Order: sequence, then C-alpha cells, then structure tokens
Amino acid sequence: MKKKLIIFGAGNIAQLAHYYFSNDSHYEVVCFTVDQQYITETSFCSLPVIPFKGLNQEYGTADHDLFVALSYSDLNVIRKNKYLEAKALGYAMASYISSHATILNDRNIGENCFILEDNTIQPYAVIGNNVTLWSGNHIGHHSIIGDHSFISSHVVVSGGVEISDLCFLGVNSTIRDHVSIGSKTIVGAGALILHDLPSESLVKGVTGKNSNQNSASVKKI
Repeated sequence: MKKKLIIFGAGNIAQLAHYYFSNDSHYEVVCFTVDQQYITETSFCSLPVIPFKGLNQEYGTADHDLFVALSYSDLNVIRKNKYLEAKALGYAMASYISSHATILNDRNIGENCFILEDNTIQPYAVIGNNVTLWSGNHIGHHSIIGDHSFISSHVVVSGGVEISDLCFLGVNSTIRDHVSIGSKTIVGAGALILHDLPSESLVKGVTGKNSNQNSASVKKI
C-alpha cells in the first residue's frame, strides 16, 4: 500500500513533483496545499488544494508525509521557510530520488530533496536537507551539498567540493575539486569556478570571475 503524500505548491514544480511521485515512488499524492492568499482554484492536477493553515487537522501527520515543491525564489529562502514550517507541524518530509539516477553514496541524502533523472552522486558525497538536483548533474566523491541549495542541470561538482547552505548553481557550471563555496552564493550558467568563493558571492558568465557584487543585491533569480 502506497503512503499518502501532500505537496506544498500549486505551480510548475508542484506539477512536476506530482508527476514524479505518482509515476516513480511508493507515494500516492492525495492533495496540494498553499497559503490561503495564494489559492486561486480549489483543485490542481485533479486533486484538492487545501489551505496550509490548519492542514494537519484535516490531513494528520501520522498518516501523511509532505513535500515542499518550490523553486529557488529569494535564493531558496522561501522553500527553506516552508520546509521548516511543515516540519514544525509534525510532518515527515518526503524526498524524491529518481530511479533513473545513479546513487552511490549509500543514500546519504536529506529530507525534502528533489533528485531528478540522470544525476550521478558518487561514493561518500553528502546531500543536505531540502536540496534540489535538477536533471543530469555530476556530484563528485567526498563532496558536500549544503541544506536548501538548488543545483540546476548539467552541473559538474568535482570531488571534495563543499557547497554551503542556500546556494544556487546555474546550468552547465563547473566547480573544480576541493573548492569551497560560501553560503547564499549564486553561480551563473556556464561559470567555471577554480577557487574558493566567500559567502554571498555572485559569479556571472562563462569566465567565472567574481563580479564583486553581493548576491543579496539580486532581488529575483
């Protein structure tokens, strides 16, 4: 018997989460939930949309797990906050790990992770809580991906890399081995990172040069 799952969200990522959990997991999605002010329809993907406030009174924590299906808006802070709010209600947080991913790290993967097809996670790598790995990434051996980070497609994280919390790595970016990346850092698409980056760095373009602009200055990515 499949375990029941609630998805927080009612946008594209929530729709994708519904697809992946429904077709490639031991979960049955039973409803969606969002904050009351964001409810515009009473159903989504032919399932009910329930206000997040009071959710646990109708959908008990003993019988349901929850997955927060949000993007990297506000540099992952919105997803982080909803993850923590759901945990505070007492829900167990589900992770989706594609059956088409290559997982070689003894599933040392945290809660509320979204790991799509064609990811390779090498031995001794550690994936934190609330991490998104979009399709086709390479996570090298002995690397660490911090909580609440978002890694988009075809990113190469070499061996021994440490990525701190709340980071965003753009499509086709590459991190050389044994580099450390500070928290709340944005690495743009195609960037090549050869040296450590301090917290709140913003790296643009294929040259991988630090823009000397603070990542907190980016209002929306």
